[in-house]
Amino acid sequence: MLRRARQRRRWAVEGAAVLVCLVVLVSYLATRSGPAPGDDQAGPAGVSARSPGFPAAEGRTGEAGPATPGLRPRQRPPSPDPTPSASTPAPPPPPKPGSPALTVSRGEMPAIVDLTAVGARDWVHWGERGGRSMNRKRSGSGEIIDGGGPGRRIGWDGNQEYVRWADGTPERSTDGSSNGVYACGAGNGFSLAVAGSGEPRTVQLYGGTWMARGRLEARLSTGGPASIARLEDPYTSQSAQFTIRFTVPKGARLLLNWTVEKVFTQHCGNVGLQAVTVR
Repeated sequence: MLRRARQRRRWAVEGAAVLVCLVVLVSYLATRSGPAPGDDQAGPAGVSARSPGFPAAEGRTGEAGPATPGLRPRQRPPSPDPTPSASTPAPPPPPKPGSPALTVSRGEMPAIVDLTAVGARDWVHWGERGGRSMNRKRSGSGEIIDGGGPGRRIGWDGNQEYVRWADGTPERSTDGSSNGVYACGAGNGFSLAVAGSGEPRTVQLYGGTWMARGRLEARLSTGGPASIARLEDPYTSQSAQFTIRFTVPKGARLLLNWTVEKVFTQHCGNVGLQAVTVR
């Protein structure tokens, strides 16, 4: 009997405890039965709902900056209009047809130069019969003008490169000539000119140096800066093909001076000249 009485008391205590727990649980649920005032951003199970129309900002810590009145959390103020980029300056207009132009470049002289093919308009070759001799294109334009130059011209038949032609005068043709002329000493050389026509022209000057530095100065008779090219060999001889592209009005000229700028020997450091062509 005593044992049964104790068991009934234990059941009663446990039942009372369960009842108390149920009462507490019901009371707690009653307090969460509706959204709290201002809780319109709450989502399921405590997850914040994202404001419609605005991307999430997770992972962008501090990017939103200080809060702005009237905006919801994580909502950014509108981005300012981008600053207009500075407009790219327009390229300079191309030169007008016939307006003065001048460029000079230097390259390796070919082993054999066909003056008839390269000098479609005009060509001149020096030194075939000595320092004073000159051959030129028969029925050519006559645009190449020999203006002389300081120093004595000396004929030379040992150039490494050859020239040939089939439409010359007074020498009608040759299969290959190594002849040319040269002038010794600093400041000496050749003064040439090419007449303009208002159309673009290309001039080739075939020259060389021996133990000297040669300086080719090209300028236009209409004015403007000169273009300079050099060729130097302190120890032996060297040849080059100078290409001059120019445009000047009819009546104006391209002016060329091919002279010794510096010598590296007392024994006739010089610049040499074989031919000039125009096309």
